[in-house]
Amino acid sequence: MWQLAAKALLSGVLIAAIAEIGKRLPALGALVAALPLVSVLGMVFLWNARPDAENMAAFSQATFWYVLPSLPMFLLIPALLRRAAPFWLALGAGCALTIALYLVMTWLAPRFGLRL
Repeated sequence: MWQLAAKALLSGVLIAAIAEIGKRLPALGALVAALPLVSVLGMVFLWNARPDAENMAAFSQATFWYVLPSLPMFLLIPALLRRAAPFWLALGAGCALTIALYLVMTWLAPRFGLRL
């Protein structure tokens, strides 16, 4: 149970740090947010819980493919904000686009021999 609490605390600290850095230096905050810290921490926690090379390889490969559909969100949100869209609308549209692209990815992946 303490391990779960430690993971949650670490995740919260990362998010808070990114928000604080982003307030002062938006580009640096974006760089820290873009780092695959969550993925790396997830791999470390997963490896500690289940040290299985094939499982880790599958996790890492699936992570790569799931990152791709999330990228257009980071183009749509600023485009909408620069056209005076309200923040919450831009964020919601970005999230909706990402969900739609995730659904497309999970539908298309098996057709190209990808196991996600």
